[in-house]
Amino acid sequence: MQSWFVTKIGEPNDALEIKETPKPVPQKGEVLIQVKAFSLNFFDILQCQGTYQEKPSLPFTPGAEVAGIIVAKGEGVKIERGKRVLATPKLPNGGFTEYVTVGEDALYPIPEDLPFEKAAGMHITYHTAYYALSSKANLQKGESLLIHAGSGGVGSAAIQIGKALGAKVIATVGSVEKQEVCKRLGADVVINYREDDFDQTVKEVTKGKGADVIFDPVGGEVFHRSRKCIAFDGRLLLIGFAGGAIPDAPMNHALIKNYSLVGVHFGYFRKLFPEKVKKAHADLMQLYMAGKIDPLIYQQYAFEEVPQALDELGSRQTWGKLVVHP
Repeated sequence: MQSWFVTKIGEPNDALEIKETPKPVPQKGEVLIQVKAFSLNFFDILQCQGTYQEKPSLPFTPGAEVAGIIVAKGEGVKIERGKRVLATPKLPNGGFTEYVTVGEDALYPIPEDLPFEKAAGMHITYHTAYYALSSKANLQKGESLLIHAGSGGVGSAAIQIGKALGAKVIATVGSVEKQEVCKRLGADVVINYREDDFDQTVKEVTKGKGADVIFDPVGGEVFHRSRKCIAFDGRLLLIGFAGGAIPDAPMNHALIKNYSLVGVHFGYFRKLFPEKVKKAHADLMQLYMAGKIDPLIYQQYAFEEVPQALDELGSRQTWGKLVVHP
């Protein structure tokens, strides 16, 4: 089989190389998946650059999300061959490959109506958004929800889940093109932050109240401006720091406006409470079947185009998820 390997530290074009390797054999508690699609994430670029928190020994195969068919299984595995699944491989044997072995605990069944390319891009983004909005923020029907980077993978998932939970959704983006993307996703208000001050617009559309919940994967100055337009008793969700700067929060301001700063670390939650994640997956599949969520795919790529696709993802000019077909 063919797999992509990070063979040296550098940009994706320099770091990645295709190699022929034997097809792996599933061990006890594992299955072998024929990968039909895998998705790209920004941390894949960081792993190539050697700046991610996980630093496996070279060479290794990156890739955290795949969808495919179970073609073999090891001892003790209950799930049947032929089942369609999405799965979350672990380094150093990631998902940028034609076949991958994963533990049964990393498998999530998918319905026949869910295409592999959409399933491959669902786990990290939709689970993060669902956990954040449903469990951590306790988002209620009729509340206002401000989502930053609304056209991104996790932002686009948050728009759809926010609407499914009955919120009024306000999204911020950095271009006219991305404004149209968010409108198609169902956002009620979309703000181009390059043209308008989003904090002022949020106050206007909420009639001075501010946003009940703010979904912030950006950090930095966006976080500080978000504090200006959060409602009394609001919840500011800390999803990540894609802007590069990790802000300090003045606690007196949180006290005066009575809002909560809520950390959202889905990966650690999943490790501690795998059964809750299985339940959330079932909930998300029901939302998909009901037509309330539908993964946004920017583009699909051939296996040989992985470095090019990662370069495009790194440019931050894309939206939704980028998916590769082996």
